[in-house]
Amino acid sequence: MSAIALTAPLAGWSTPLDETPDEVFASRMMGDGLAIDPTAGTLHAPCDGELLALAPSRHAVTLRTAGGCQVLMHVGIDTVKLGGAGFTAVARQGARVRAGEVLLRFDLDLLARRSPSLLTPIIITADSGFRIVRRFQDREVAVGDPLMELAPQATVAAASAAPGADAVKRAIVSFEHGIHARPAALLAASLKGLAADVRLSAKGREANARSTVALMALGLGHGDELEIRASGPDAALAVSTLAAALSAGGPRGARGAPAAVAARGAAGAALPAAPDEGGRALPAAGDVLPGVIASRGVAVGKAFKLTRPEIEVAADGTGIEHESAALERARTVVRSRLERRAGASAEGAGARAAGEIAAAHLGLLDDPELTAAARLELARGRSAGFAWRAAVREAARALQGLADPRLRERVDDLLDLETQVLTALSGAPHGAAPELPEQSILIAGELLPSQLVALDAGRVAGLAMAAGGATSHAAIIAAAMQIPALVALGPRVLALRDGTELVLDAERGVLEVEPAAPRLTATRALLDARRERRTAERAAAQRECHTADGTRIEIFANVGSVAEAEAAVRNGAEGCGLLRTEFLFLDRESPPDEAEQLAQYQKIADALGGRPLTIRTLDAGGDKPIAYLPQPPEDNPALGLRGVRTSLANPALLKAQLRAILAVRPAERCRILLPMITDTGDLAAVRAILGQVCAERGLSPPKVGIMIETPASAMLADQLAAAADFLSIGTNDLTQYTLAMDRGNARLAARLDALHPAVLRLIERAATAAAAHGRLVAVCGGLASEPLAAPLLVGLGVHELSAVGSVIPQLKAVLGRVSLEECTAVARQALSQSEPGEVRALARRLVPATEAAP
Repeated sequence: MSAIALTAPLAGWSTPLDETPDEVFASRMMGDGLAIDPTAGTLHAPCDGELLALAPSRHAVTLRTAGGCQVLMHVGIDTVKLGGAGFTAVARQGARVRAGEVLLRFDLDLLARRSPSLLTPIIITADSGFRIVRRFQDREVAVGDPLMELAPQATVAAASAAPGADAVKRAIVSFEHGIHARPAALLAASLKGLAADVRLSAKGREANARSTVALMALGLGHGDELEIRASGPDAALAVSTLAAALSAGGPRGARGAPAAVAARGAAGAALPAAPDEGGRALPAAGDVLPGVIASRGVAVGKAFKLTRPEIEVAADGTGIEHESAALERARTVVRSRLERRAGASAEGAGARAAGEIAAAHLGLLDDPELTAAARLELARGRSAGFAWRAAVREAARALQGLADPRLRERVDDLLDLETQVLTALSGAPHGAAPELPEQSILIAGELLPSQLVALDAGRVAGLAMAAGGATSHAAIIAAAMQIPALVALGPRVLALRDGTELVLDAERGVLEVEPAAPRLTATRALLDARRERRTAERAAAQRECHTADGTRIEIFANVGSVAEAEAAVRNGAEGCGLLRTEFLFLDRESPPDEAEQLAQYQKIADALGGRPLTIRTLDAGGDKPIAYLPQPPEDNPALGLRGVRTSLANPALLKAQLRAILAVRPAERCRILLPMITDTGDLAAVRAILGQVCAERGLSPPKVGIMIETPASAMLADQLAAAADFLSIGTNDLTQYTLAMDRGNARLAARLDALHPAVLRLIERAATAAAAHGRLVAVCGGLASEPLAAPLLVGLGVHELSAVGSVIPQLKAVLGRVSLEECTAVARQALSQSEPGEVRALARRLVPATEAAP
């Protein structure tokens, strides 16, 4: 093979591939290259070659050179959805073309109106055997200008797959627009790390499942049937993985990308994989796999791999009456089990979290759209299992298409429910858990909540998942059980052999494979020291919190249920600084009335035993949509109708909530907190409504505080402090809006740091304004739960922290060892730093790493 020079196939501006607003291209999953922002609607051949593939929708073409290099040109982003509108093919598939020849024409104006972006990736596909040695980017290019220079890669002998039984399975393409560029890349990526030769066959054609170009060339559309055939050691796993990806619309991860991409974006570049003798990307001793922290902590243990149960179902049923009755019986079995779990008065935060999740699953089980979809399949002659799976997968695809990753993670709950019902249909025992070795670090693609709660928690040291998200229900249960957990580690983690020695560091966000003996010894010693420290801290946590020189700091808890309030009190909470009332409003068809709200608020007040209770009014919208409050679609919900804006747009809802809050006893210990206030106008509007409600009831208004969550409210803190009774700083949103980084974007997770000096300056401004007006200022956001940050916040003028209940003993211990003078000095220095890493280094002068860790 010889070097190749590619010329610009489009007129426009050449730009790095990273700027492409599509994770599959930006992460180079399909291969390396660059992108062109076109200024004219004609695509030309960048070199001599064969037109290997022309997408049915004519939005993408692949050219193959005489040396076998494959060049993919994908006009615009998501243009497959146009179904060919605006595109005209000039050259035909299979034709030999010369450099500069016109391949297709497209309507630039139509694409600009109907697609997210016109950026056109020019990709050298990963399996081409060529690498880019020079690229001409960040400049204007005309058709025929130099674009890239390619050289052959060194030839590497392919590792032959060890013998293994063949596996065959039929599947249906569920991708809405068939197997185009993105699905092809996702399907190929799902096979990484598996030692198997995998082929897809359909319509008399066959394709290597690891080749994105070959997959696209099959020309398969939505609903087409194909056959998957694999051979090699991992043949069965490869077939089931690919079938699941095809039927579920592709593997999931941040913003539709596989979890491996999310992990790289959040925690740095992926490490090179060393293939083992079977071709598997097996991590070697000393490797460090980056992931995303789902539950903080450190664990030492041995790998134990868990797989999701794969239940085969027949497509055709034996009659609608028989199949309907079978499905109803299975749902009844699952419903009874979930009701028992949801209603159990279980001890332990993990069990309580599992009960709350079971209650959520109950709502899904009886979801009218889900059951209606299943009945429709039954009417078509399908079996009960097939009908239920089809209904669940369709609902899962709808969630996967949502922008908010926290909503996408609810797909796990649907798949969990699918498994529970199919298990009941099969008559197999539910919840049969494997026998775990002591100190197991569980390795899985993703864990279902029901899988996790069925395990012997005493034998689980940590969780390491290839995919998943930090706010999935499995992650929530792990955090409640205080099990360290990492997610989005990527497919390499699945290649770990059972028994491999691991250190799971969910403080740095890495999984260490077979670390050296000194590292293992030191980590075990660290864990022993932490256990002793936690015991002492819990014993001391019932006392009031003071700094070493006697300054009083109130340590409250953020709660969202009676169980959390009870646990917070046991951990030494001096009150509740934030009651998240959304738990009453979400996942239901109508809003809770005044009586229901009062009953729940009163139970939480009783659990607090007369301690202060701060009730935040409904914080809906944005990442917490409510079905019975229909709102027009928003391009950016985080900047739309959310927080107090939603309440003011629904005054009847707000009045009902205020009436319920006013009836809580003891009234003098209750105060109201308003979310997403940006100026005094919103506060005045709520106070006017509150005044009306108080006049109706003959009551004096309680204290009303506002959340500082935006740069606007921090900059106007002097005005807001004069009008409000107290301020509470929500650092999660304040950081998001200050740094212009989406909280749900996994690629930015590592940079979204609330200890950024810009965020600290806004906190200091709010605290100074509050002090000038004699107002208390609290922090109730995620930063309040970070022991390393506690002295900094106190030094900035914060005298109330509202944190996760489990961290309260540690917060009190940390603050009890420092003086106000020390806190103030370090905080002043922090304000002059240039980036969060420098701030953290300063903070560690007061809080050593051994004390900052959970």
